[in-house]
Amino acid sequence: MNRKTLVLPAVIGLLAPALAACGGVDVGGKGGDAIVVGTTDQFVATKDAPAPFDPAFAYDAGAWNVLRQTVQMLMHVPRGGGEPVPDAASKCGFTDTQNESYRCTLRSGLKFADGDALTAEDVKFSVERVLKIKNNNGPVALLSNIDTIETNGDHEIVFHLKTPDATFPYKIATPAAAIVDSDTYEADRLRDGFAADGSGPYTLETETEGDRVVKAVFTKNPEYKGDLKLRNDKIELRSFTDTESMEKALKDGDISMMTRTLQPEQIKDLSENPAEGIDLVEMPGLEIRYLGFDTDDSTVKSKAVRQALAAVVDRGDLASKVYPATAEPLYSLIPNTITGHQNAFFNKYGEPNRPKAAGILKAAGITTPVKLTLNYTTDHYGPATKKEFEVLQEQLNATSLFDVDIEGTEWSKFRDSQKRGEYAVYGMGWFPDFPDADNYVAPFLDKDNFLNSPYVSSEARNKLIPESRRAADRASAAGPFERIQEIVANDVPVLPLWQGKQYVAARDDITGVEWAINSSADLQLWELGRGVS
Repeated sequence: MNRKTLVLPAVIGLLAPALAACGGVDVGGKGGDAIVVGTTDQFVATKDAPAPFDPAFAYDAGAWNVLRQTVQMLMHVPRGGGEPVPDAASKCGFTDTQNESYRCTLRSGLKFADGDALTAEDVKFSVERVLKIKNNNGPVALLSNIDTIETNGDHEIVFHLKTPDATFPYKIATPAAAIVDSDTYEADRLRDGFAADGSGPYTLETETEGDRVVKAVFTKNPEYKGDLKLRNDKIELRSFTDTESMEKALKDGDISMMTRTLQPEQIKDLSENPAEGIDLVEMPGLEIRYLGFDTDDSTVKSKAVRQALAAVVDRGDLASKVYPATAEPLYSLIPNTITGHQNAFFNKYGEPNRPKAAGILKAAGITTPVKLTLNYTTDHYGPATKKEFEVLQEQLNATSLFDVDIEGTEWSKFRDSQKRGEYAVYGMGWFPDFPDADNYVAPFLDKDNFLNSPYVSSEARNKLIPESRRAADRASAAGPFERIQEIVANDVPVLPLWQGKQYVAARDDITGVEWAINSSADLQLWELGRGVS
């Protein structure tokens, strides 16, 4: 059978009956062998990042994709998207009309993988631990609106929030709220190394070389009780240092599927030059890329410099040269498939316009050319990132308004340097914690934000974000989000560049590929199985 390209629409749940009818599934795998999945995500333990898989520290897509297999949350987002549904919980919901008190009842008989009972006190311990440790790199901001937590017996837990937040169910469906055992996790200290355990669908064993994980083996957890249905007994996640070797392993049959990060050239080649027995699958994606700014740095402290950059960056040229058919220009922090999106940057700056940029700089008394260094990570988003920044450098220098250098650094050093404010301008990506406009706004503008940015908009932080969270009907929050996007386009604390699609490639005997990664780039490895001929 020749490789075929499958395209899945955004409303993927509509395909479920037809896809489920496509043959049987051998959940144990052929001969009981693990299904092997390739990734270019790198899992490294360093002095600055000693606990890559600790829920109080982990806050990147790769680490969360390990945690989602091994820990359990009260809620989870169902396979086709939509509102969270109970997992460790049997039911959850707000108990007041203001969305300030959220109650969950646990399933009966929950246990950690080692057989220890899991109770409401463990949930309380786990969430309070993240809040107490408050790691600068971690996901604490997702939980910082929690005021107090109370338990009623072994099975009931109530979260009292500081302010109304209709998005709270999504937040406790992320690994930030992973339930861990106080016997293996200390209340006030990170768990160093690569160990991770809980009550999730799999147990984890890792194989390392030096300070890096090269293989993560997930074995079905017999103690798991939750909403997920496992279609395999064992999955192996293998980390590759480059996409070429990952693709070769797929074609050689050494792995069954490859995920993050396929490069544009690979996608084009797999699409145009069919490989026997391999399917390329396009999926809805919510990834964005952007330039971030340290607004305290003297080179970009003036808003005029950032506005001038926004006025001359050519997103269409960037996407077509570097990411043909896999990315589209983005003119807002909120991608165009999320409710509340508007093209705020295009509305303000229009098409790339050198005279407009020159006028902005002249009016502010800025001497040109403005000398800048654009920093990027060499290994976190794939090798195309270098080309992306070369194109940006070429665009900006061609205006004669800027004198731009570029500098690449590996992710294990890059992220810590960025958080410490060592880069005036830097490129990063964002994979949403959950598919709501709030998660494209608060991580960049709220207190304890993901970027550790010095930029503050009092209107956005103190008025608009809280106002948006009061709306139980998320469509009715569009007004505050539109205003926030206008503020971002005017102040330019970040500069959105493009929004990407997702692709995976898999051997054609692997079933469940269409469900194995959702629009937020969450791996759902329990969906994979082998077809029965």
